[in-house]
Amino acid sequence: MTRSSSRRAVLAGACAACAATLAGCARYGTSQGLAGPPGLPAYGAPSTSAAPASTASAAGSAPTVLATTAEIPVGGGKVLTAQKIVITQPQVGTFHAFTAICTHQGCIVNAVSGGTINCPCHGSEYNINNGSVVRGPAPLPLAAVAIKVAGASIVLG
Repeated sequence: MTRSSSRRAVLAGACAACAATLAGCARYGTSQGLAGPPGLPAYGAPSTSAAPASTASAAGSAPTVLATTAEIPVGGGKVLTAQKIVITQPQVGTFHAFTAICTHQGCIVNAVSGGTINCPCHGSEYNINNGSVVRGPAPLPLAAVAIKVAGASIVLG
């Protein structure tokens, strides 16, 4: 009986090690513990808007200014590496923002050109209008970030 008990212990240990290994290999881009940029929901989680600028001002804190409208070229965009956000302007006066974290392996996108947001790591490209995948290997679109244009400033919200 000692021999079968030993086999069970080995199998139980192997199963536990396998489960722990698989837990660490969860696919990037799911909502399983993947935090987005500070103050934003985890990827795959429903988006919630920040407090309106008037409410934030009434509470004594100014809204977070990300960029000016003049900094975002028409048909292109700007990557804000520190905030992990990319802002685009597909048409004059239309601004969109997305997380700058590629859904393939978590690299930060580094350029906006030719109508796409581009990741340098494995060549993924995303549409500047809606963050959808134009070219993989990215499995999921970039998550939208709520922004507002306040005068010449682009702010969170």
